[in-house]
Amino acid sequence: MQQIIVKTVATVICFAAAARFASELKPISRTAPPPSAPPVAVRPPAAAPAPTLAALTTPPTVLVSGSAIGYYGDGGEVELAEASASGAGFLPEVCRAWEASTAPAREAGIRTALIRTGIVLGPGGGALAPQLRLFRLGLGGRLGSGRQWMSVISLADEVRVILRAIDDGFSGPINATSPTPLRNREFTATLARAVGRPAPLAVPAAALRLALGAGPANEMLLASQRVLPRRLLELGFEFEHPDAGAAIAWAVGGS
Repeated sequence: MQQIIVKTVATVICFAAAARFASELKPISRTAPPPSAPPVAVRPPAAAPAPTLAALTTPPTVLVSGSAIGYYGDGGEVELAEASASGAGFLPEVCRAWEASTAPAREAGIRTALIRTGIVLGPGGGALAPQLRLFRLGLGGRLGSGRQWMSVISLADEVRVILRAIDDGFSGPINATSPTPLRNREFTATLARAVGRPAPLAVPAAALRLALGAGPANEMLLASQRVLPRRLLELGFEFEHPDAGAAIAWAVGGS
């Protein structure tokens, strides 16, 4: 009986901590639109720099625009590459609008690279920091079923991708993710090994939706994104951290 109570309390603590972690991702909405509501049209941002750059007497030769793999939405088991269609939901809408806002630069002859970044892992902050606090306390665990795919990249490789886009003639969409996506349960086990603590718990999907709202929980934590950096590989880019294990080990070692 005592073991059951301890495990229950630990699960509640894990859920509360995971909800706090998710809230640090700054969800844009805590309520999902009614199922019958039409998709929200997101206008290109008024402050987008492309029109200003295009109007310059001497415009820059390159514009590197930061987008995200949120462009693809929930892809389930499908491998997603740069040619894959955009998904449905708020995050894909935002990414499409942001990428569309670069059109004036392209039309003015400015080489434009659209970097679709995955989950960036690095020491000292970012997406990993709130998770590290939990895992080092032995309160880590998978999110929902843990079957959803995750696509990550180390901060070191992300910077190298951006520099390469500036210097080497990249244009169009480029997925900035490691070549080896992994499931959330595998990410959980890898991070637990890196900090030397067990991660036996799990946060139910229903609890995440209750805490954050269905939309934010589904799109940010439970969506499956099996994204491949196909263009980077075709262009001969060599990853310093080619899988999540290497990226996590590097990030945890510097944290």
